[in-house]
Amino acid sequence: MLTGVNASDGIGIGKAVVAIEPDLTYKATAHNDPEAERARYQKALDDFCARTQEQADRMAVTVGEEEAQIMAGHIMMAQDPFMMEEVGNRIDSGMGAEQAVDEACEMFSGMFESMEDALMRERAADVKDIRLGLLANLLGKQVVDLSSLQKDSIVVIHDLTPSMTATIDKDHVVGIITETGGRTSHSAIIARALEIPAVLSVENALQKITQGDTCVVDGTKGEITLNPDATALKGYQKIADEVAEAKAALNVFKGKETVTGDGEKRLLVANIGTPEEAINAAEHDAEGVGLFRSEFLFMDASELPSENEQFVAYQKVALRMKDKPVIIRTLDVGGDKEIPYLGLTKEENPFMGNRAVRYCLINADKYKVQLRALLRASAFGDVKIMVPLVTCVEEIRAVKKLVEECKEELRAEGTDFNENIEVGTMMETPAASLIADDLAAECDFFSIGTNDLIGYTMCVDRGNDSVAYLYSVYNPAVLRSIQRIIKAGNDANIMVGMCGEAAADPLLIPLLISFGLDEFSVSAPSILRTRKIISEWKKADADKLAAEIMELKTAAEVKAKLASVVK
Repeated sequence: MLTGVNASDGIGIGKAVVAIEPDLTYKATAHNDPEAERARYQKALDDFCARTQEQADRMAVTVGEEEAQIMAGHIMMAQDPFMMEEVGNRIDSGMGAEQAVDEACEMFSGMFESMEDALMRERAADVKDIRLGLLANLLGKQVVDLSSLQKDSIVVIHDLTPSMTATIDKDHVVGIITETGGRTSHSAIIARALEIPAVLSVENALQKITQGDTCVVDGTKGEITLNPDATALKGYQKIADEVAEAKAALNVFKGKETVTGDGEKRLLVANIGTPEEAINAAEHDAEGVGLFRSEFLFMDASELPSENEQFVAYQKVALRMKDKPVIIRTLDVGGDKEIPYLGLTKEENPFMGNRAVRYCLINADKYKVQLRALLRASAFGDVKIMVPLVTCVEEIRAVKKLVEECKEELRAEGTDFNENIEVGTMMETPAASLIADDLAAECDFFSIGTNDLIGYTMCVDRGNDSVAYLYSVYNPAVLRSIQRIIKAGNDANIMVGMCGEAAADPLLIPLLISFGLDEFSVSAPSILRTRKIISEWKKADADKLAAEIMELKTAAEVKAKLASVVK
């Protein structure tokens, strides 16, 4: 048995297709015609961008707009003025286009790899993907194409780059195995979106797995079984069939209300990153949108999106969800989200620096463009404004003051908007948890962002494998923080939701029911499963379990207890 990183859940059974990357070796020779080499480089760049845009367009349809942004990001990075300048300077010094591209990409990937933040380090893989595409074009080589594989194929490759992942035919590929990558890598994100089981960072996979081997990829456990005997294979197939049947059985919950076992209503909504994803959310029976990450509008632009461009995007979601609630998070820039034209200053620790609401309040004129667009969209549906990374009452008050300024401007212009638009806080910092009662007096709703709440509470970088054991929602410190936030919201009679990954955690759902969570915001594919689990728990039973859980002292004890009672 081989082991690696459990990157995408499920069990895939099929034949190994060992993908060999093209030989991109070249002879470094001096050139005395920089103009010709620049022309070769420009053609390779144009071809790369055109092919990548085709992949992004296809991915937007087959996977989702949010995942397509990864490919769009490759185009922006390849066309980055600094990148192009570095290549051009090397060509002018006498290098051939191949060597100039190679050295410039190595420089940029080295810069990313040297960064302390693990998520930023993974950007190095994007640069290497660009290097692969440009060199292949210059050398006339074909990059790996995974679009025409046989049915039940298990892809085995050293490094599955986003551009390769974008070509995968998800109807034929049933598993992915790589020698590199982690759960937060772009390839892992796309594999999960495609719902293909994946195990990454399997040491020497290319040497241990041969073409045509029968492989069982357990993406949930991070395990791979090679050439199992007939009895074992039958057992794995039974498990895979059970998983497929369980998924199909969830369709009985489509069109049903989200209620607990004793009839208490809960709101089950979706997390989205683009207006187009609202369609997918509605198709998966979402009762609204609990988190629209608006920064993707900014990341896919070369300059600040205008008020009208933003308004159109927000209006689309409001109209597609009809009268269902739509919570839109204002610009959450900084940390791992760099947007060059916003002029963010390089910081030692960007996750604790001038980001999110801090950046927005310092740049109030830019922020008001977004707030005006949100207010205008509120005339077309139940749009709500959510503020990220709040750590003190002054911040939410300052945002509300800007909202009122925008209302005055729109009234004077005769523009319609919802006078009673709700403004709430994304509860994702220990500070917000500690003053949850004070914030509840200022806010119309809370939404708990567990991804950052866990990281900040436990002082853990979730992309750092060496401390990953501490990154757990089951840690008593995190659970107490969640319980405190929900209680403060309930006491103030405001809606409390959760939009982090924990909202769809089957083990955690009974605790959240007991704590009094009103809204569960999850990825679209998780909606029906979450509705089913909520329906299996009565409040009294959840309360009894919660009383036992909150007496436990370690994350391991909590998880074991929750696992022992899963229905």
